[in-house]
Amino acid sequence: MSALHWLSGQAFSVLGQHVIWSDMIGNVLGLAALALGWRRSVWSWPAQLLSGLVLVVAYATAHLSGGIGKQLVVIVVALWGWGRWQRGLRTEGDVAVRFATWRERGLLLAGLALGTLLVGGLFTAYPALSWNPWPDAYIFVGTLAAMVAQARGWVEFWFAWLAVDLVGVPLAFSSGLVFSALVYGVYFILVIAGMRAWWLRTRVLPNTGTVLEGVA
Repeated sequence: MSALHWLSGQAFSVLGQHVIWSDMIGNVLGLAALALGWRRSVWSWPAQLLSGLVLVVAYATAHLSGGIGKQLVVIVVALWGWGRWQRGLRTEGDVAVRFATWRERGLLLAGLALGTLLVGGLFTAYPALSWNPWPDAYIFVGTLAAMVAQARGWVEFWFAWLAVDLVGVPLAFSSGLVFSALVYGVYFILVIAGMRAWWLRTRVLPNTGTVLEGVA
């Protein structure tokens, strides 16, 4: 119990807003997960798993039930993604990345739209789950879409994170989770770098390291 109290305590202040330890640690772990994803390291997933566990405390402290639910689902998806990448490493010796097909992109976008409608409707019907249901639902479903794309090795994973950032920054500020909002800004830099790295990786022939010339 003392550890939970410590995680819920104030670490420092930013722009007049208190930053709690769980918010800071959880988001630093989230940054580490994204940076490891950039490097295609399987350790991206346990970092995301730990981030979700710690952020459950942050959202509980901010009384954001929807955020708690999001992190619990994130934990489950992180376990699935971790297993998927481990299987890829065992069978292929590397984490293969590629652009999604148009069909896969369509399914991802359809899932994002339908999921946001369903979750937003749920949050609206039960206000205790979220004080700002539609942005919260969008971030929740967008995060899952990004993680699914990452698990499958799609470059579109990075575009999904960009879409989440556009809503995540203002929502985090308005929720009093200032450190989360600032971290989303750092996410943007990592997303651009990771997007470039994965795009370049799609131009390398498997098992050869040879760069394909003239491939966009």
